[in-house]
Amino acid sequence: MSQEKLVEVKNLKQHFKLGRNNVVKAVDGLTFDIYKGETFGLVGESGCGKSTTGRSIIRLYNSTDGEVLFKGDNVQGKKNKSELKKFNRQMQMIFQDPYSSLNPRMTVMDIIAEGIDIHGLAKNAEERKAKVYELLETVGLNKEHASRYPHEFSGGQRQRLGIARALAVDPEFIIADEPISALDVSIQAQVVNLMKKLQKEKGLTYLFIAHDLSMVKYISDRIGVMYFGKLVELADAEELYKNPIHPYTRSLLSAIPLPDPIYERNRKRIVYDPSQHDTSEEPEFREISPKHWVLCTTKEFEAYKKEQQNTVTN
Repeated sequence: MSQEKLVEVKNLKQHFKLGRNNVVKAVDGLTFDIYKGETFGLVGESGCGKSTTGRSIIRLYNSTDGEVLFKGDNVQGKKNKSELKKFNRQMQMIFQDPYSSLNPRMTVMDIIAEGIDIHGLAKNAEERKAKVYELLETVGLNKEHASRYPHEFSGGQRQRLGIARALAVDPEFIIADEPISALDVSIQAQVVNLMKKLQKEKGLTYLFIAHDLSMVKYISDRIGVMYFGKLVELADAEELYKNPIHPYTRSLLSAIPLPDPIYERNRKRIVYDPSQHDTSEEPEFREISPKHWVLCTTKEFEAYKKEQQNTVTN
């Protein structure tokens, strides 16, 4: 992983109006960077705003406020048609549901080749076909699948088709929005391993959105934890698991089962209670230790630091 920033998210807000007076703050002031070649995991319970974050970054939603920079260029500021086309080629998305994200009326050939056609990446029909065949082999399928329709495939195979479609335009950055949550557990590892393999071969950068912390740890270099539209903790994957600081992160980690009967018998589930937080001031994102950030007030920051020092001493 390099230290070159590929994506910079600055104070991103995505608010939705409900009726005349109600506003849902789905994303409320997110700031983080994604470095070239890394996998940045974004986790949190359903409804916390993580999928909305991904969709705002790729411009499926026009953000309420804030900035998203891709290779230094403001994503929201791209107005020119050719600029938008170039941006859409560089950034792609793998959707959560492999059943509804593929057009049932199109063959696999046309589904995968759609991006190739839009961006003019094939000189003729033969080159188009060859590219699709190559992509099918890349994701573990074969060229005989090209003439079939989505309903003829299993969930895992459909997600492989979704990955092939995303790869068709040679993107640099892929947003994977809960790409394994609709799949059987036995298939999930296959899809994640495929993504890791492709990242290594093609130098891809991922934003991996999920609620399964154990799988996110397996694929991610760094992890951001979201709660009700805000980032509450951010750290290297290993550091976050070994040393969770925010009470919400601890509650998520305490819910992960392990294949160990003795551990499971004694596992204590931590229930997160947001009312326990200090309300004397607005919390800020602060660096507790190098590259480990937590949303907290000054009072909480001092308490977390003291707890860290005690842990090191003991």
